[in-house]
Amino acid sequence: MTTTESIILEIDTKLDFLVKKIELLNYINPLNIEEEKHKFFESNFLKNPKFSYPKLDFDAYKLQRQLFALEIENIQDKTIKKVYEDIIYEYSGLIECIATIGEGKKFYYNSLRSFGTPTEKDVENAKFILHFDDEINIEKSLGRFNVKETEAYFREYSKQYDFTYQIKHSDKLSAIAMVLSNDKTLVLNKNHTFSQSDIDILTNHEIGVHMVTTMNSMRNPLKIFSHGFPNNVETQEGLAVLNEYLSNSITIERLKRLAYRVIAVNTLEKGYDFRQTFKMLYNNYDLPKEMAFNITLRVHRGGGFTKDYLYLTGLKKIYSYYKKKKLDSLFTGKTSLEYVKDIEYLIENGYAKNAKYIPNTFQTNACDSNTINFILEKLK
Repeated sequence: MTTTESIILEIDTKLDFLVKKIELLNYINPLNIEEEKHKFFESNFLKNPKFSYPKLDFDAYKLQRQLFALEIENIQDKTIKKVYEDIIYEYSGLIECIATIGEGKKFYYNSLRSFGTPTEKDVENAKFILHFDDEINIEKSLGRFNVKETEAYFREYSKQYDFTYQIKHSDKLSAIAMVLSNDKTLVLNKNHTFSQSDIDILTNHEIGVHMVTTMNSMRNPLKIFSHGFPNNVETQEGLAVLNEYLSNSITIERLKRLAYRVIAVNTLEKGYDFRQTFKMLYNNYDLPKEMAFNITLRVHRGGGFTKDYLYLTGLKKIYSYYKKKKLDSLFTGKTSLEYVKDIEYLIENGYAKNAKYIPNTFQTNACDSNTINFILEKLK
């Protein structure tokens, strides 16, 4: 091992030790969702929910200080040094996000710094999608599987891979499923009754991409592939939704849900509170109250969480990239489009490995909906 390699691995190991606890999804989901939803509905949508959140188990200020104390100036390779500089700034922002969960505007502004907010073009794309009629398959869209039955479907789907992971059930999720990368765990919402469409979408989204990139990241000597490159959320969610498309699982209804999230995130910039965002979705867009509540919860949790608009922007960017180039390097871990050249540089120089796991769907274009094909081609 050269001196340069030794220095990079030493800094990477220290960074890994420091950021293992900053899994945002461990802290952003309220602990009292069901209780507050009941109160909100009982009040006829008049009283804003008061959510409580898990306590931090780290000192945010101390952790940030330790991050910036890492001696990355010792890295002689300019390309790799710049990557680590960007990543440290990214992780610092995430720490501030986590430290201010539940603190209203303070959290919202930190969320803006980490995830941004929809542009006018993004909102126009969302509204464009909402013009289309659903192509509903009643049998597939009917909720009929409990969480244990759904788990069995996930285990069956995962047999195509030679990796293993945990599956847990929770009643404290704002989503109906999510992957916790640091713990190699899939969490399913035990309060949700899953449809076949849910299962088709989520297996390809959560396992086919999020768990796959988690497992690929663990094969790399550098832990930054596990913790994530800057703006990896947009790329990873874009890959995940594209896999829904390529596996022929995505529906117009699913695209509309992503569009409603963009519309909902956009209300934060306008100063809407929980009640106002909910009423916009419920009254103006005629969403069922459960769906309107869940979308509003996702957006207002923490004090204003802007991440959800990135599913649609990520899909557009990854779809456009997929039409021109191979996506293999993006599966090496929690990567981002902006760092493709850096990731390829790391692979060429032995700091990363080519992805072992890539969904078979990325070798095909299996979506048979002309409407969905048309929508993706027309997004700005």
